[in-house]
Amino acid sequence: MNALLIAIYVVFGAAALITLFRIVRGPSILDRAVASDVLLTEVMCVLGAEMAINHHTRSLPVLLIIAAVGVFGSISIARFVARRDNTDQ
Repeated sequence: MNALLIAIYVVFGAAALITLFRIVRGPSILDRAVASDVLLTEVMCVLGAEMAINHHTRSLPVLLIIAAVGVFGSISIARFVARRDNTDQ
């Protein structure tokens, strides 16, 4: 295994643990939503770095699916929070 790839895995692994801590601790649903978006972005960066280092594009469909899940998840949470804020008034 490439030393650069190991360094990337270590750095992004530490970032993922910090992000998971924010997802668990909260305190609000918006904090958790932002943290989950950051976690998806970290996964996409790791996959992209692995593709660039190993000179292949086999993981590209996975990147597209992760990006779509992140976008649709963010939209869903934003609509939920907006609807909840409107009923509180």
